Amino acid sequence: MAQQEINYWLMKSEPDAYSIKDLESEKETLWDGIRNYQARNYMRSMKIGDQAFFYHSNTKPPGIVGLMEIIETHLIDPYQFDERSKYYDNKSKKENPRWDCVKTKYINEFKTMLTLRELSETYTPEELTLVRKGNRLSIMPIKKDIALELLKKLEKT
Repeated sequence: MAQQEINYWLMKSEPDAYSIKDLESEKETLWDGIRNYQARNYMRSMKIGDQAFFYHSNTKPPGIVGLMEIIETHLIDPYQFDERSKYYDNKSKKENPRWDCVKTKYINEFKTMLTLRELSETYTPEELTLVRKGNRLSIMPIKKDIALELLKKLEKT
C-alpha cells in the first residue's frame, strides 16, 4: 500500500491563549475557534498524518516555535453552539454546522524560534504566504519544498 504524502501547514495561536507549551503538556488538542472561511476550508482539506508548524502570533517576536501532527479531521467545532463561548455562532445549526476543527498532536518544540523577520528575509510572499503584507490567516498551506527547508533550519537550531 502506497504511503500517503504528507502536506504541511502553518497554524497560528497567540501564546497567551494557547502556546506550544500548552500543547506539549496536553499532548493533543482540538484546534478550534477558527472563524474565517478560507482558514476553515484549508482545515477541511487536511489529512491525518499531515504536519503543521506551530506559530506564535501577536507576540514579540512572532514566529515558528514547534511542530504538530494532524491526528483527526472533519470534526465539528463544539464552541459554535455554546452561547457562553466567544466562538458562539447563532447562525450555525447542529444539522448543518459552519465550523470544523481538527485534532493535533504535539511532535516537538524547536530549540530556537524562527521569527517572522527571518522568514521575511528568506522567502517571498509567493513562496510563503505568511510573509505576504496584510496576511492575517490563522491557517495556511506550506509548499513541501519550503516546509522541508524550514524543518532543516529548525532542526539545526
